[in-house]
Amino acid sequence: MASFEVIGGNKLKGDIYPQGAKNEALQILCAVLLTSEPVVISNVPDIRDVNKLIELLQDMGVKVERNAPDTYTFQADDINLEYLNSDQFVEQGRAIRGSVMIVGPLLARFGKAKMPKPGGDKIGRRRLDTHFIGLEKLGAKFNYDTPDAFYSATAEKLHGTYMLLDEASVTGTANILMAAALAEGTTTIYNAACEPYIQQLSRMLNRMGAKVSGIGSNLLVIEGVEKLGGTEHRMLPDMIEIGSFIGMAAMTGSEITIKDCQIPELGLIPDTFQRLGIKMEFRGDDIFIPEQDNYVVDTYIDGSILNISDHTWPGLTPDLLSVALVTATQAKGTVLIHQKMFESRLFFVDKLIDMGAQIILCDPHRATIIGLNKQIPLRGIRMASPDIRAGVALLIAALSAEGTSIIDNVEQIDRGYQNIDGRLNAIGAQIRRI
Repeated sequence: MASFEVIGGNKLKGDIYPQGAKNEALQILCAVLLTSEPVVISNVPDIRDVNKLIELLQDMGVKVERNAPDTYTFQADDINLEYLNSDQFVEQGRAIRGSVMIVGPLLARFGKAKMPKPGGDKIGRRRLDTHFIGLEKLGAKFNYDTPDAFYSATAEKLHGTYMLLDEASVTGTANILMAAALAEGTTTIYNAACEPYIQQLSRMLNRMGAKVSGIGSNLLVIEGVEKLGGTEHRMLPDMIEIGSFIGMAAMTGSEITIKDCQIPELGLIPDTFQRLGIKMEFRGDDIFIPEQDNYVVDTYIDGSILNISDHTWPGLTPDLLSVALVTATQAKGTVLIHQKMFESRLFFVDKLIDMGAQIILCDPHRATIIGLNKQIPLRGIRMASPDIRAGVALLIAALSAEGTSIIDNVEQIDRGYQNIDGRLNAIGAQIRRI
């Protein structure tokens, strides 16, 4: 198990480039199973979860060629469905939650799929009902083996239908969308997720020959086609990493430029950090964060305390609440963070309290942060990363803290952030992997 030794208190300066979007990559990689023709994907992040999924696809029979550090060609013209019965597949599938999105493409193209109950972050219950109910409405039949926690599904032929999703699940929408692309007839998905990741997947499918309309809305209409072809696709920059760098710059009082951000795709992310008092300038497609001695939290018009909460897109993504929370600890003012979607995601605040942050954990979903206005720096401690996003929030805290911090279990951070220690050290951080 690796750890980071972080010497805090250093100001950072320079340019930093965000990686390709992790959450988009997991969907796009599964979509290569929909065609026997080559699919070229670029701006692929070199992170643990993505690399594990690429390994899984390879072991299933997908031909994978790495054309450049961030560009791959995939060709799924000889899939070995028997591999789904192997112990190795069970182990691989359970290692990453995104692997559940192979089910829709396999059902659509081959009429059968299997999937162990996937793992991922320990941030609370993350049910898969939306995936399975949607695929069942298209004509699939599911069986769940409780002792082995293993799902199997079959479908002689998928048929388009109308469905109203019980939740706007991003991965659920992606799974159903991919299956519907090869279903017979028209599928209408209401209350569909409309995150940029889903928009990117929809546009990629259309380039492959699918007929998806309503892109960018919560009402998707998919006219099924008999066959899909190859295409080329480039990932968006990772919006979660961009938000993390904004918070990091403010916490450490640094001047950095985040390059090639695709600003129109960031939604409320810049607005949210601006409400925390962080100044930023949009320079073309770059975001410049000037050095700030302090940043003052906004209030509502009536003077009441700012409430930052997550919501389905175009609301604020839940993946950035951990970063917003840690950033608020050194702001001037008080913030209520309301994490609605996952009941275990705020439990990492005990580490921040040990570092000297003024936080009241109201309940599993809400925390009140009383900003220290950089008058009392956080102090370095030893801690462990519980999940990807909390892990990077703790790394930001350690970078701003006085003294040395040790962060254990940094494999969690590696799951979502590419060479984060090397890239931050290049602009002045002192992080040593041990």
